[in-house]
Amino acid sequence: MNKSLAAVAAVGIAGLLTGIVTATQAAADPSGTPAYRQLSGVGSDTTQDVMNGLANAITINGTKVIGSYDATGSAQITTKDPATTPGCTIARPNGSGAGRTALLNSLQANNGCLDFARSSSLNLGAASPGLTYVPFAVDAVSYAVTPTSTVPRKLTLNDLKAIYHCNPDYVGTAPNFGITVYLPQAGSGTRSFWESQMGITEADVVAGVYPCIKDAKNGAPVQEHDGRVLDDKSIVPFSIAQYNAQSSQTIADLRGRALLGTVDGIAPTVLNNGFGVKRDVYNVIPTSKLGTAPWSTVFVGSGSLVCQQQGVINTYGFATNPNCGDTTKQTP
Repeated sequence: MNKSLAAVAAVGIAGLLTGIVTATQAAADPSGTPAYRQLSGVGSDTTQDVMNGLANAITINGTKVIGSYDATGSAQITTKDPATTPGCTIARPNGSGAGRTALLNSLQANNGCLDFARSSSLNLGAASPGLTYVPFAVDAVSYAVTPTSTVPRKLTLNDLKAIYHCNPDYVGTAPNFGITVYLPQAGSGTRSFWESQMGITEADVVAGVYPCIKDAKNGAPVQEHDGRVLDDKSIVPFSIAQYNAQSSQTIADLRGRALLGTVDGIAPTVLNNGFGVKRDVYNVIPTSKLGTAPWSTVFVGSGSLVCQQQGVINTYGFATNPNCGDTTKQTP
């Protein structure tokens, strides 16, 4: 182990609290009736499962209204009834950025195929038509390693920044780095968020400024929150909410041998609103629809149907967001 990592290698199993309410795993795409919903959404891997849970819990006049399509699965999805809204078979968007793009494409085409996007990162860059990022829960992000990893289970945020800046004291030297430093696939909200926390930019990552960083393994993109990518000499960011929901079998368990690390002495525990690396997660809706049902009924304001479902939100590992339903975060 290199000298800098050795200095912080006081390893102890970070205590993950148990007791998440067990829930039936939600289907990957809308199931049951109606087959096609008023509000069709795509995007973030991080929030796909909690939105599936909310889609099953929320009804208007006894009818489910949210149709949330997973980030991965079949190559294509059909989001609206072909008999009434033809042309809504699209490539499945994978990640927050892809979901936002797909929503904008649908709004610009005025085809009615998509009504919202899931996002685990905030992007208030110009969008036409305008978008509003409506927060509904709080997540935190730590790093994951294997139980026998050369990377310690306790690091500071500065240690993590050094690793993601490919500091040779931490990762070794090219071409045979001692650590493989992973980011999730391009377009991932977790990737964008983690880059911002590490003080690196997407442009520099793509340009190869940080040669120790990889976003693929064996030719396949690194899917966020899938710990099976890890070996004993690698590290990857991982949503704490996703980790705990997988651990409780609320959703499919893709952790493999992954264990979460402690950052700045704070353990990655269930609903840990005090974890240093935390973020709001959002549903992105057209700003023009803020006052229009069912967008307004389902997403907008602290009394919205989504915000009334704190039990479901907590079941999927997310903390309550005091700003649930806020509509102040809008693109120009």
